[in-house]
Amino acid sequence: LSCLEITDELRFRYRLSGELDHGVLVPLSFLATQSCRLVATGMSLLPWPEQYALGVAIGRAVRSLPRRIAVIASGDLSHCLIPGAPVPYDPRGKEFDLALISLLQENKIEKIFSMEPILVEKAAECGFRTLLMLLGVFDGLKISIDILCYEGPFGVGYAVAGFRPGAHDDSHQDLFLKLINQRKKDIINRRVKESPFVKLARLTVENHLLGAKTHLDLELPPEAEKPAGVFVSIKKHGELRGCIGTIFPTQPNAAEEIRNNAIAAAFQDPRFDPVQEEELDELTYSVDLLKAPEAIQGIEELDPKRFGVIVRQGRRTGLLLPNLEGVETVEEQVAIAKRKAGIGQEESVELERFEVIRYF
Repeated sequence: LSCLEITDELRFRYRLSGELDHGVLVPLSFLATQSCRLVATGMSLLPWPEQYALGVAIGRAVRSLPRRIAVIASGDLSHCLIPGAPVPYDPRGKEFDLALISLLQENKIEKIFSMEPILVEKAAECGFRTLLMLLGVFDGLKISIDILCYEGPFGVGYAVAGFRPGAHDDSHQDLFLKLINQRKKDIINRRVKESPFVKLARLTVENHLLGAKTHLDLELPPEAEKPAGVFVSIKKHGELRGCIGTIFPTQPNAAEEIRNNAIAAAFQDPRFDPVQEEELDELTYSVDLLKAPEAIQGIEELDPKRFGVIVRQGRRTGLLLPNLEGVETVEEQVAIAKRKAGIGQEESVELERFEVIRYF
């Protein structure tokens, strides 16, 4: 388990306030009169299994000490239960809350990690990762879970639950390793089935980083010889790791366009640090070949599942690919494209739409 001291330099670099957030302050308000030692731990945005691993480390430390220790996992569930909630209303908020509570009541710990990431995202929660950490504290033990209450009068899901350790339980042993091994298997299976264009993008990145020859003797489809605009997207643990593309071709053919944009997505996307060698086995790729864009008169001619969108205002241009997870309405699609271009939401824009052929 890696630990990092938050120095003044890191606090400035990542714009950290250094103050305790309300997730810590609320429990502290109940403990202020108690004569007990406290350790506050901030939660990261690392993948779900890594949150569980933090809990495993805490649990081992707890059980090594000759004292009674309580672990408090603080945070809220969904923030979109009703109109007027902190986040715009979304029925998936309630769906997420009830699904999570049901899994806890049934003690189906492993299935919590199979919840759809898009459901968790749309719920706009702030306590899911702290819960995963808490579950890791009980790795290898039976857990007695008592849901004490659940309510959402202000549009935010509030749940209170008690967790007590029981006897040793092999079925809950080393869940972190099971999750990591499953993640590796999923990536291996995906690569077995990957398309020639995706293999070209992946091997280009790997060879570039490892210093191997960039010439790749791959059997590519006829489309590889035709010029085309191309976007290469790279993800790590389901989260975007890099995405660079060209609306119109800049290379003699699509194969060269893929090579160029794969390297740019991996090493030149200004939103991310360059890909490192130790990450290569955890990355997944997709390639979009763009069809020629066409001008449209209004958003009624858009469909976020079928068409990508290009917004233009003077020299500023923003593009969003179609059929992206979490983008479900035309309004969302255009708003994101405007943000990417630095265009205000109230500014008028010229609109274009385009279709893609997506390869996995």
